[in-house]
Formats: sequence, structure tokens, C-alpha cells
Amino acid sequence: MSWQAYVDDHLMCEIEGNHLSAAAIIGHDGSIWAQSANFPQVKPEEINGIINDFNEPGSLAPTGLHLGGTKYMVIQGEAGAVIRGKKGPGGVTVKKTGMSIIIGIYDEPMTPGQCNMIVERLGDYLLDQGF
Repeated sequence: MSWQAYVDDHLMCEIEGNHLSAAAIIGHDGSIWAQSANFPQVKPEEINGIINDFNEPGSLAPTGLHLGGTKYMVIQGEAGAVIRGKKGPGGVTVKKTGMSIIIGIYDEPMTPGQCNMIVERLGDYLLDQGF
């Protein structure tokens, strides 16, 4: 399966009538493996900040998580594995795998829990597959 198929078929899937707003799979080096058509143009320093927070949990909390210039307030996650962010009625979930980070962005009516489930389920699968 191509990386694009993981984005299209798994991350952008429908769950209880809702979809993520945007999603991507990005290598630890910042290279974009696959993304949805409307995924924001991310800057290398934004990806570096996310990778750094996985290595030093809590480092993003003071400044927020930035994606494509949008700032998300960092909320609870799992140190070294999952970062969650909130902005108004939407937010973001970022899951780290051995070789990539999986990013899902959502807006209402999708709930944070639905976004977490989609992103983290794919992340756990890729971890099991050695990615």
C-alpha cells in the first residue's frame, strides 16, 4: 500500500459521519511522505519543534504547537508518543512512529476523541509493522 493510500483510506476515512479536516504522514527528517490535498504548508522548524517535543516532552507547551502558521495550545498527550493540540472548536493529534509522525487536524463536528482514535490507531499499526 502506498503512503498516500494510508492518508486517503485510513486518516481521511469517515467516522460517525465526520472526517478529519487534513492529515499527513511526515518522516522524522521532515520529508512529507503523503498528505491530504488541504494539508497546510508546514515549515521545517514546525516539524523540528514537534520532533523535539517527542524527545523532550513538554518543550512545546510554553510556545504552542505550530502547523502551517496556525498555533495550537498543547493539551494532554502521551510523553514521547502523542501530542494533542486545541484551537477553538478544532485541534490536532500527532502520533510518533519509529520512522514518521502522523498528523490529523480536525474541526467540529468531529470530536477530539474521534481524531485521536483515527490517528493513534494508524500509528499503532505502523509501529507494529516496523515503521
